[in-house]
Amino acid sequence: MEDDATVFYGGLFVAGLLIPALYMFGGKVLAHLVTHHRWFFVIVFMMPLSVFVNTVFHVRSMLNFWLSRMTGMGPKQHVKRIKKVQDAINAWREKKDGTKLCSSRPGWMTMSLRVGNYKKTSTQIPVMHLNNIVELDRERMVVRVEPMVTMGQVTQLLNPLGLTLPVLPELDDLTVGGLVCGVGVETSSHRYGLFSHTCVSYEIVTAEGKLERCSAEENPELFRAIPWSHGTLGFLVGVEITVIPAKPWVRVQYEPIHNKQDAIAACKRAFDGNDDFVEALVYSSNEWVLMKGNMVDMPEPGKVNAIGNHWKPWFFTHVAKFLKSGPSEEYIPLRDYYHRHTRSLFWEIQDIVTFGNQAWFRYLFGWAMPPNISILKRLQTEELRKLYELHHVVQDMLVPVSSLSDGIDVMEAHFDVYPVWVCPMRIFKEDSGFLKPSSSGEEMFVDVGIYGVPGSGSGRPGKTGFVANKSCRVVEDWVREVEGFQMLYADMYQTREEFRKMFDHTLLDKVRASSEITSQAFPEVYDKVNKNART
Repeated sequence: MEDDATVFYGGLFVAGLLIPALYMFGGKVLAHLVTHHRWFFVIVFMMPLSVFVNTVFHVRSMLNFWLSRMTGMGPKQHVKRIKKVQDAINAWREKKDGTKLCSSRPGWMTMSLRVGNYKKTSTQIPVMHLNNIVELDRERMVVRVEPMVTMGQVTQLLNPLGLTLPVLPELDDLTVGGLVCGVGVETSSHRYGLFSHTCVSYEIVTAEGKLERCSAEENPELFRAIPWSHGTLGFLVGVEITVIPAKPWVRVQYEPIHNKQDAIAACKRAFDGNDDFVEALVYSSNEWVLMKGNMVDMPEPGKVNAIGNHWKPWFFTHVAKFLKSGPSEEYIPLRDYYHRHTRSLFWEIQDIVTFGNQAWFRYLFGWAMPPNISILKRLQTEELRKLYELHHVVQDMLVPVSSLSDGIDVMEAHFDVYPVWVCPMRIFKEDSGFLKPSSSGEEMFVDVGIYGVPGSGSGRPGKTGFVANKSCRVVEDWVREVEGFQMLYADMYQTREEFRKMFDHTLLDKVRASSEITSQAFPEVYDKVNKNART
């Protein structure tokens, strides 16, 4: 159970052998089918493989967690796993080959649509074995985890114990390391801020091979510099996260609104309220559904909707019905609520399996959805990759709430993709690092999530004037103008100077400069995330 995800790599190894063989014997015809009729390969190949991989990981995670709780060996095993990272770094130092360092996590296993080119020329340090929940401290109300632990693992293990994380991003495959060193937002972020704001301490192995611990009290500058640092300070090997009491149900209120300005006014009131969860789905400029959720102990009879059941309609299609039926409320099991967008990958899966939301498919095959994101990326053809790059948008823009109305207009003009996800998030002044409140002091921001084919919003998919580089550049310029931020898993076309204007590098530069070997071992954030650094 301590190896580098042996089962996952085994499954991918089989896939890696099979797909080239298919191409070799099937030639261009088969490649065309994989690219343009992807649904067939998703159903007959990727979905069964995903079920196998996900099941084994789930069982492994449960066994490791309960064994560590019963034996008390979790922290000791954690130290041994960290030693493996330190040994690899020390071997790199002795070799003195001039390469930089990066994690061994393959690019196709990240949430980014692209694969980082820098991994080809860097020394890769093993991190895939760091995928365990180390211990749960009920007295301090923190859980100690390793960076490859996923949100699916967290909810499977914590929710049955009556606990949860203050900010728990919705997709099962999101990892703690990615949410810390990248970014994590959820519908509770209007209260608690980003995922990193709920973290109590970090453990990081530096380029010197040393284990450094940091918190708000111990080494506070390093603690504030790690979020959004994208592995440019060292290797994150442990995180302590606040846990809070959880209730088994979420009472969700749906408020359909048919006017943009009325919707934004209602959203602003909700963002400043005390609801546990707030989000909105925007189906057109003047078609919004605002959702407010609160954890409760018991549901009202006749109002239960277990949306996590595989035969249930995709969540975004369920929400759209309230635009016609009017306001409503229902009670959703807590874990179902957290992963409400997982089965349909928000609404991205509709472009892969176009009939996936039809009743017959949900009942027969819905239990195997969604296909594992890493497997989807691993088995992508070069032609398909280019199609996605040129004719697909995946962007999250974080803008001050005062700019939300203009933001919807800008996204519609240059992307024309609906639905749009609107999720509030707070940036606290005292935690300012790579991000900071606006110059006017505004702390409440909104994540405007755009995922889909340009032109789909107006019923003209692929038939608009969308040009990936040009269109994204215009939107990036606007986001900088309003003092917003761009999530860096997505394609980013900014110049280095523009990037440094968007993000405050003061603290990160200071911490990197405190050790000469850090800048030698790790590139700048820009060199890892800009479009030219990824394929």
